[in-house]
Amino acid sequence: MSRILDQRILLLVISFSASVQSTKVLSKWKKCGDLECEKAMSRVQATTDYLGPDCRYLNFKTGEEIIVYSKLSRENENLWTGSKGKDFGYFPRDAVKVEEVLIGEEVEMLTKETDFLCLNEDKYNFE
Repeated sequence: MSRILDQRILLLVISFSASVQSTKVLSKWKKCGDLECEKAMSRVQATTDYLGPDCRYLNFKTGEEIIVYSKLSRENENLWTGSKGKDFGYFPRDAVKVEEVLIGEEVEMLTKETDFLCLNEDKYNFE
């Protein structure tokens, strides 16, 4: 009985750790093309295959086109946010090359907790 309880506690700890990581704020600041972060900032092309660590990240293959909507700034400038077809998420900026800039000026603003939620099958994944 004690062994089963130990296993359940271990599974609970593992589950909690995964949950905390997948809702972790990646940066307090971001740059966007407008105040709502709805305007596309640029069109980029993947220079390498990328598979993200969790559901917040955009997976892609070399050569695929991605539309960029925001860029994390200040403490974590390496991650950008974009879409490829109906998929949306974060990806490292060094995995792409800019093909076309679509805005003249970037607007910096604070991020929100909702910026870092997983979006699975058209519904939010609150963990």
